[in-house]
Amino acid sequence: MTPPAATPQASYRENAVLSASPVELVVMLYDGANRFLRLAGAAMREREIERAHNTLRRAELIVLHLDEVLDDERGEPIAGQLHPIYRFCLEHMRRARFDLDAGKLEEVSELLGELRESWATIAHGS
Repeated sequence: MTPPAATPQASYRENAVLSASPVELVVMLYDGANRFLRLAGAAMREREIERAHNTLRRAELIVLHLDEVLDDERGEPIAGQLHPIYRFCLEHMRRARFDLDAGKLEEVSELLGELRESWATIAHGS
């Protein structure tokens, strides 16, 4: 059986990922995390607990991945500065889940948005 044909959007996204530099991939991860944070926040406001949990979990996994792939040896001092930021974000997302506080997710999204802009500047400069 042949797999179903990919949608044009899925094909574009796959090509974008495969042709991206490592820095561009980091920007894409920030974009994904922020998208899931927005979706989770909307679900929290609508009291759709399961949807909020599932989308928040995806944002958490992205931030956890960003933290885990930091190169502590080659990336100092930036890695040392990013670890606590990512831990703060993960803890803030955890609190948001328990309190059903979409405002906390907006705070995380703002912080990740600032980091994203820094990485995007690096991506365009390299």
